[in-house]
Amino acid sequence: MVAKSLVSPLEPPTDAEGFCNQGALCKGLGRLGEAAASYRRALEIEPDCFPAHNNLGNVLLSLGRAGRAEACFRRALEIRPDCARAHYNLGNCLKDLGRPGAAETAYRRALEIEPDYALACINLGNALQELGRPGEAEAGYRHALTIEPHVAETHYNLGNALKALGRLPESASCYRRALELKPELAEAHYNLANALRDLGRPDEAEACYRAALHCKPRYPEAGCNLGQLLLAAGRYAEAWPHYESRYDANLEQRAVAPPNLPYPQWQGEPLSGKSLAIWPEQGFGDYVHFVRYAAALKERGLSRLTLVCLPPLKALLETAAGVDEVLTDPAAVSPHDYWSFPLSLPLRLGSTLDTVPASLPYLRPLPIRLARWRASLAKQGFKVGLVWKGAAVHQNDGDRSLPCLALLAPLWSVPGASFFSLQKGQGEEEARQAPKDRPIAHLGSQIKDFADTAAIVAQLDLVICVDTAVAHVAGALNKRCWLLLPHRHTDWRWLWEREDSPWYPGALRLFRQSAEGGWAEVIERVARALQETVG
Repeated sequence: MVAKSLVSPLEPPTDAEGFCNQGALCKGLGRLGEAAASYRRALEIEPDCFPAHNNLGNVLLSLGRAGRAEACFRRALEIRPDCARAHYNLGNCLKDLGRPGAAETAYRRALEIEPDYALACINLGNALQELGRPGEAEAGYRHALTIEPHVAETHYNLGNALKALGRLPESASCYRRALELKPELAEAHYNLANALRDLGRPDEAEACYRAALHCKPRYPEAGCNLGQLLLAAGRYAEAWPHYESRYDANLEQRAVAPPNLPYPQWQGEPLSGKSLAIWPEQGFGDYVHFVRYAAALKERGLSRLTLVCLPPLKALLETAAGVDEVLTDPAAVSPHDYWSFPLSLPLRLGSTLDTVPASLPYLRPLPIRLARWRASLAKQGFKVGLVWKGAAVHQNDGDRSLPCLALLAPLWSVPGASFFSLQKGQGEEEARQAPKDRPIAHLGSQIKDFADTAAIVAQLDLVICVDTAVAHVAGALNKRCWLLLPHRHTDWRWLWEREDSPWYPGALRLFRQSAEGGWAEVIERVARALQETVG
């Protein structure tokens, strides 16, 4: 015989307080729709019920309805303007709505009312970070830690602020402290890895990237950065699979998304008698760099190879051996057996540091373009092309580009050298207004596409440039190029500490900063090398 329950069923609520309690119970059980309904019922009974407005706002925020939540919090604050929690909730809502400045105001008001409100300090710091004010964010996080010193996420956020301020050793210490408190915090492992990488400690960085992936196996940022770290170390076989994370759907700042095509991505299947379309990704230089694989694909029996690219690359890429068609309109691409990104080809073809296709040249200038530019390059002397700035939209442009043309002034001390600007976009005006004691022929504004660039480069004696597509064009043409590289965030393909490139053997010579911001010292070395070369 089953005993009857001694617990009486709950009576349905009849007043606002009862519906608020019911709403809190439903919210705790994850039944957000029912919770919202309970709070709304409370407000029908008592329209000025502060807890119902405030808690309904929190439920709506959890449901992704931040606009409606804002109205609830503002009504709650009309009723109780001195409630720190309601100001804090409003701040969270405004941050979700993409209004960090307004969120900052709300958090500061919460802290005026309750100065030791740790969560408000933390989220104020987060809003300030989003507003690009890491110094103020640091102060907020440090105050939060005086209140609650053992919160791993606060140490982690402080680390992020310090990293944004360029204080990498301190940021690394914060990430380590966060991990002492919460060893499974994958984001702290990841950002510690980034800091250690930038501090020149790649072995420790590698271990931290792997720890982040252990804690969170689907962590594309960690996978992609581990891939780039291994690529920079020349460990290509290990690196390429990780580098595929660069277009993972879970990546927060994905540079490229796989195309929506009715045929599959090539995963290394046999190519004999098949067709393959190469889809564009990342920058112009990447495509120029990896189009070298066209010939290798044809050696595997590929019957048809189509390149899809942006218009400025079309005429130049058409000169690559093994390419059947180059299209600039994705809609014009006929069905193929497979598609691939260009930077996935080394993985599928099993490239190692010793087996990358490095036969130069693999691109050629067009005769009609050579003729077009011949008169512009008719100056006597040793002809040097210059590119000192890349595109401003590049995430690392602040490190890779020179601040100004004036930094290259020592080059003009070399007798017999004449200079030509290939600069487009950034730097064009500097080239036009170069001082009389540093004459330079500005060609950049007349360059229409990369076939023009190739025709110019082919008629120069040397190209000196920062890390832009022009370096890849020069390398692909087997033209001598001196590449200026930053100390921090050097691209993986230039490896570590080398002065040459296995991708462009005999063509590229690498001049690296020996310390952060050390362009002047690099240019002095380049000027001495130019003097020796010109004789």
